Amino acid sequence: MKVYRVGGAVRDKLLGLPVRDIDWVVVGSTAEAMQALGYTPVGKDFPVFLHPKTHQEYALARTERKSGHGYKGFTVFASADVSLEEDLLRRDLTINAIAEDENDQITDPFNGRADLTAKLLRHVSPAFSEDPVRILRLARFAARFGFDVAPETLTLMQEMVSSGEVDHLVAERVWQEFAKGLMEDRPSKMFEMLRRCGALARIAPEIDALWGVPQRADYHPEVDTGVHVMMVIDYCASQNWPLATRFAALCHDLGKATTPANILPGHIGHEARGVPLVDALCERLRVPGDCRDLARMVCREHTLIHTAEQLRSATVLEVFQRCDAFRKPERFSQMLDACLADARGRATFENCEYPQAAYLLKLLATANTVNSGEIAQGCEDKAQIPEKIKQARIAAIQAAKK
Repeated sequence: MKVYRVGGAVRDKLLGLPVRDIDWVVVGSTAEAMQALGYTPVGKDFPVFLHPKTHQEYALARTERKSGHGYKGFTVFASADVSLEEDLLRRDLTINAIAEDENDQITDPFNGRADLTAKLLRHVSPAFSEDPVRILRLARFAARFGFDVAPETLTLMQEMVSSGEVDHLVAERVWQEFAKGLMEDRPSKMFEMLRRCGALARIAPEIDALWGVPQRADYHPEVDTGVHVMMVIDYCASQNWPLATRFAALCHDLGKATTPANILPGHIGHEARGVPLVDALCERLRVPGDCRDLARMVCREHTLIHTAEQLRSATVLEVFQRCDAFRKPERFSQMLDACLADARGRATFENCEYPQAAYLLKLLATANTVNSGEIAQGCEDKAQIPEKIKQARIAAIQAAKK
């Protein structure tokens, strides 16, 4: 029995990055032998065991054979006869198919270290094409490391799309990889990679449709809407903003892809056209409620927010009420962050001033000083309470604007 560190732990160590989780593979052992040594079995689909002291996971070396569609469509074979090289052969990318033993000796049968140096994502074997999740993982690694894809691997990914294999992706897994990719330093690289192989059009056509759609002439006409949105999500990443803000930024311009050709490059009404597209995307990928709700809000309100300083006091209050800003000020602030990213997501406007956010937060704080309870107590006709509170808030906002 011999134990090796494999996968991401070895890769990140070689890259000089912090090692988060360690994956262990055990060669030359059996399930019975592992249990006899005190390891606790936890794997359902293949033999995985918890170390009796560290409680880290140790998996028996195994091979896989395609038996159906999707990432669960595999038959697993694990035994003491499976070699380390055979176990590494089933892995997705060469940079993840490197092992290290207890003496820090490296086993690299597929030249993963060379690809780390060349900053290339390359498949280990043709078996890459058997699992469509590998396309998502590769795209996510592109976002994390900034690596490019090897030409032969890109060709294989394109074949997976054209064959329909990518259509068997499970919605929850797509969202899981999207969420991880959006939280990387360069999330745009993930979507650009998915677009290059054709997968984005199949799993998120609402996003894919943004490329080629022109921006307004007074924005940055040489940058189309797809490129602009990529700049926006990368700006969110540069500010270390949370997932909900990044997803909302990704979705804010979905309606522009449906702009009638006769009004391009203008996009009148794209906000209202975009909300149903946000809903469709979120429903299909089963996006969590907090991400969905913020994305809908940003899509609906962002162009109005950009004109905040020109809005009437009553309109400002309507924005606060639609966004539930009095009860959920943190979410409202996240919406303003996404609007700021939209304003700065252009090649020439990265550091542009955006006073709208501070302005609206100031007006919200002022409107919040209105004592609703006091107004209610002093109102003889209880049916008039909502209107009295509304007028008091409008007056407060108006005074703050002056």
